[in-house]
Amino acid sequence: MESSPKWHGRLESLNPKEQDTLLGTSLSRRFTQLPLWLSHPSNISAFYGFLVALALLLPYRFAQVDDRWFANWAFHGTLIMLSCLLLGMVSLVIVGISKRLPVAPPRFLLYPMPFVGLACLTVSGTDLLTVPAGLTWFLLLLPGPMYVHLSWAPRWRLLCMLDDGVNPFEGMESTVSDIETGAESIAGTDEELLSVVDSFEEE
Repeated sequence: MESSPKWHGRLESLNPKEQDTLLGTSLSRRFTQLPLWLSHPSNISAFYGFLVALALLLPYRFAQVDDRWFANWAFHGTLIMLSCLLLGMVSLVIVGISKRLPVAPPRFLLYPMPFVGLACLTVSGTDLLTVPAGLTWFLLLLPGPMYVHLSWAPRWRLLCMLDDGVNPFEGMESTVSDIETGAESIAGTDEELLSVVDSFEEE
């Protein structure tokens, strides 16, 4: 097996903005170091489900007094991973049809959600406060599949195209230039607004 994917050698043929679109932020850059078969969106989504299952290990252990807690945890953990895997596959199908580019997920909203969901699950287990189970599982499971749907699945599709020797941005240069020109024309000579536009582009 090759030490690195073929698309690594073709990355330099792209301009810096296209490279940033392919590589993304720190989390996505970590996934780009994996082989494409391993970084498949369904695998990344299932890995998130595995992390959620690990986080539920202690709550399941101390919330159930009988010896069946481990079997229950293993069963529910498997269901979580399978659900996330299926959501990752659905995202890839949708992206394959829409052909959309990756979008930065709302990190300020998604990142705290698993911790809030785990806190809700812990509070519900103590019987101090009743939190709807649907809300708890929504908070726990949404961030991973949402990240895959918005960011990783479109990026993985582009990486596969580049790995096959196809420029995924062919024919898009004019559109990108039009967007940039439009933003600059709207900002005019307003240096503060231009700095905001530049910061958005860098992000």
